[in-house]
Amino acid sequence: MKRRAQELILAVTAASWTGCAPDDRRAAPEADATEETHAFVGATILDGSGAPPLADGVLLVRGGRIQEVGSADAVRVPADAIVTDVTGRFIVPGLINAHGHVGGTLGLESGHYDRANLVRQLELYARYGVTTVVSLGGDGEEGVALREEQATESLARSRLFVAGAVVVGETPGEAIEMVDGNAALGADFIKIRVDDNLGATVKMTPEVYGAVIERAHDLGLPVASHLFYLEDAHGLLDAGVDFVVHSVRDRDVDPELAHKLIEQDVCYTPTLVREYVIYAYEEVPEFFSDPFFLAEADTAVLARLSDPEAMARVADDETAQRYKEALVQAQTNLGLLSEAGVTIAMGTDTGPPTRFQGYFEHVELELMKQAGMSEMEILVASTGDAARCTGRDDVGELSAGRWADFIVLEADPLEDISNLRAIDGVWIAGNRIPALGS
Repeated sequence: MKRRAQELILAVTAASWTGCAPDDRRAAPEADATEETHAFVGATILDGSGAPPLADGVLLVRGGRIQEVGSADAVRVPADAIVTDVTGRFIVPGLINAHGHVGGTLGLESGHYDRANLVRQLELYARYGVTTVVSLGGDGEEGVALREEQATESLARSRLFVAGAVVVGETPGEAIEMVDGNAALGADFIKIRVDDNLGATVKMTPEVYGAVIERAHDLGLPVASHLFYLEDAHGLLDAGVDFVVHSVRDRDVDPELAHKLIEQDVCYTPTLVREYVIYAYEEVPEFFSDPFFLAEADTAVLARLSDPEAMARVADDETAQRYKEALVQAQTNLGLLSEAGVTIAMGTDTGPPTRFQGYFEHVELELMKQAGMSEMEILVASTGDAARCTGRDDVGELSAGRWADFIVLEADPLEDISNLRAIDGVWIAGNRIPALGS
C-alpha cells in the first residue's frame, strides 16, 4: 500500500476492521483479572518480522491476544499460568492469504454463498494454518457480518476481510456506482480487473480505472487490481493503484516497474497457483496422493477431476497451455521483483472451484521457493508483510497486543518451507483449532 495513501486509509478503516481503536493494537491490552494466562515455552519463535529466530522462547497469551514474547530468561511466566511445553518445536504467526475468495464454492459448484458455507471455508483455511484471508471479490453481507464478529477472544476460525463485488464497467459512471455500492456494504478493499483474458474479453480502460481509484481514495478505500500485462501494471501504478494482486505474465518486468512499486510502497502478490490450477488437471496431479491434501479432500471431486475425458479436455485446451507458459513467466518476474526489493505478499486466488483452500496456500509457498525466494523471505511475505500490505497491524507478527494467531510446527520452516506443513497445532485468538481431517 502506498505511503501517500496509507495514513488516510488506515485512519478511515482501522476501527471498522478491528472493532477497537488503533492504540489498542500497538500494546498489550489490560487483561481482565479473571482471564487465564497461557504460556507456550521452549520453542524456537519466528515472529514474522524477519528477525533472527528466538531460541528457547516464551509466548504469553491472555484474553485472545499476545501479552509478551521473549526468551526464557527475559519473560516471567506467572505462577498460575497454564503452561504448554513446546520444546523442540517452532512457533510462527498464522499465515495470511492476501488474495483469496471465500464463500460461493461447494464441491465443484459456484453459487453457494451463505453464512454456513463461509464458516465452513474459514474453518478449513484455519486447519491448514491460514488464519487470515482477504477475500477480493464475490463478497456479500454475510461476509461483512462475519468480519464484524471476529474481534473476539472466542474466535475459532480464520479472520475474513472483504472487497464486495469486483468492480467492472465500460464507463466511469458505471464503475463508480459499483465502488459506492461496495463502500456502503462495508468493503475493506475495492477490487478491479484490468485484463482481457488472453484476448477473449475487453479490458477496463485507463479512464475507467483512473476514476475508480480516485473515487475509492476519496472514500478512504485502497484499490487492488487484477492484471496480466506489464503495460497495464505501469498504467495502474501511474493512476495510483494501492495493491497489485496478480503477477505480470506477458514479459519480463523492467527495472522501472520495480522502482515504481518500491517508491510508491505498493505490494505485489504473485498468485502463482492461479496459473498452475488452469492446467493442473490435464493429468492426475501428484498432490492427489499427498496425505496433507487428502486429509480434507472430497473424494467425489477428485474422481470427477481424474476422469480421463475431463483430463483430455484440459490437455487439449489452448488457454490452459498458455497459462502453463504464463506460470514460468510469473515465477521469473517474482524472482526479479523480490531480488530488487519489492515487498511481496503471499496470495493465491483460492476459493473458486478446483482451487483448494488451505492446501493451495502451501503449494504457493513452494512455487515461491522455486522462483528464488528464501525461506525467511517467504515466511515474512506470508505473515508480517502480508499483514502490512493489507492494512493489518493486529495480526501477522508475534508481538505484544496482536491477536494470538499462530502455528506450532514440528520442523524448522527456515530449513525447508515445506516444513510449514508439519503442523502440530494452530491457534486463533489463543484457541486451539481442530486438527486436519477432524
